[in-house]
Amino acid sequence: MKKSLSGLLLLLLSCAALAAGPSEVLKQAQASMLVTGQIDVTPEGKIKSFAIDQQDKLPAPVVDLLQKNIPTWEFSPVVVDGAPVEARAEMSLRVVAKRVDDQHASIDIEGAHFGQSGETPGETVSKKTAENPRYPDREIQSRVTGTVYVLLKIGRDGNVIDAATEQVNLGVYASERDMNLFRHDLSQATLRALRQWTFNPPSVGKHAADPYWVARVPVNFNLSVNGTPPPQDTYGKWQSYIPGPREIIPWSDKNRLMSASPDASPAGGIYQLDQGLELKTPLAGA
Repeated sequence: MKKSLSGLLLLLLSCAALAAGPSEVLKQAQASMLVTGQIDVTPEGKIKSFAIDQQDKLPAPVVDLLQKNIPTWEFSPVVVDGAPVEARAEMSLRVVAKRVDDQHASIDIEGAHFGQSGETPGETVSKKTAENPRYPDREIQSRVTGTVYVLLKIGRDGNVIDAATEQVNLGVYASERDMNLFRHDLSQATLRALRQWTFNPPSVGKHAADPYWVARVPVNFNLSVNGTPPPQDTYGKWQSYIPGPREIIPWSDKNRLMSASPDASPAGGIYQLDQGLELKTPLAGA
């Protein structure tokens, strides 16, 4: 969907101006927002109804985009005791804006996560012990911010068997070499910490007897300015960033991974990949 969004274009252009190579960064620069809500799905997997959280805070073109596309979605039916049933899910959607030219930006839904509502306590992995990653020195000195998306393979004893970084999105623009260093530093700091985390394994439900579980954990690195903490209420506001390449992890379920983009998962949560609804149709197919 191509829209004339003057404020958004100014944001993208101003971000590019911070870079050493503006023409190259313009090709990569993006702005995005995470939109949340709820959907109800019929036994056949079609949308019955949906609600968008705090819709009044969202730009009109984003609301139009969602209202046009959400009704077209279809999901794999949810089966309980051998029969398909209605289902409700919490959704988080990553809406991404890219510069087309000096008058237009394109906006699309580029990621989604659908967590099934009404989960029984103990049905999914939950955090037991966890220490936050240490902010790397180079990134503090260079005022680098970003978000690291990690996949964890969790064993039946609640310990991490394996960990790998799917994607690192940066909130700063620099040379390709420097951005690669920043991504590496943030990734390694996150992996060192998360490999020491422990979890409560599922105790009930269809996955309780699985040999292991795979979960996605997003970790934010934010810096305060002159002692002022980063703004907390960013809902409905465009956030500029440069996306990192997405890595496919060999020991993960590739089909489930591709149906749930890493950066559609809100930071601060733990998202078990075999839970929630599975989308069968394109996010922006209308």
